[in-house]
Amino acid sequence: MSAPARLLSVGLTGGIACGRTTVCAILARLGACVVDMDQLAHELVAPGGAAVEQVAEAFGTGYLDPQGGIRRKALASVVFHDPTARARLESILHPLILKKAETIIHDFETTRGPGIAVTDAALLVETGGWRRYHRLVVVACRPELQLRRLMARDGLSEPEAQARIASQAPVDDKKKHADYVIDTSGTLAETETRTREVYALLLEDLVALPDLPSRREP
Repeated sequence: MSAPARLLSVGLTGGIACGRTTVCAILARLGACVVDMDQLAHELVAPGGAAVEQVAEAFGTGYLDPQGGIRRKALASVVFHDPTARARLESILHPLILKKAETIIHDFETTRGPGIAVTDAALLVETGGWRRYHRLVVVACRPELQLRRLMARDGLSEPEAQARIASQAPVDDKKKHADYVIDTSGTLAETETRTREVYALLLEDLVALPDLPSRREP
């Protein structure tokens, strides 16, 4: 009888606009199973999504778009400023997101055997969810670069971008929990080099399972 497949579970987080998407794309190319929790949330509230009916019932049909999905930007403008509304939305989405993520990772393990499963989520540290994973990777960059990237990416004014950044835990606080830090302040080539270094360390961790040390310093 063959031994059960081993899977190293990795949580990946970081500051908004710090380059998580870029890092995840590199990790996927290297062979990791990458689950983008934000993307799963988007799919749940898109036309035909499993959460559309519940969200519309909780917040009103005025948030439905003509195609039958949720107007995400309109809803985000509400929940961003209202913790109660945000908690209500999360209570709907989070169980569905986690169920879908578990299915994706299970399918990866079943078809690939031993491997690395990376779950990308913005608020792993804030929610304490990072503790569910064998390893935590934090993606970071210089604060002034983060601000410029966010303003350019989302078309925000400086005060708006600063408010979005302030709504999350400071990146330095997230780094305190990290096993590995990937700084994206340099060139894309430098980011790829560092990501490959971290992936090599994660492969070492995979081989070490189940006898991982409690934490590895960045």
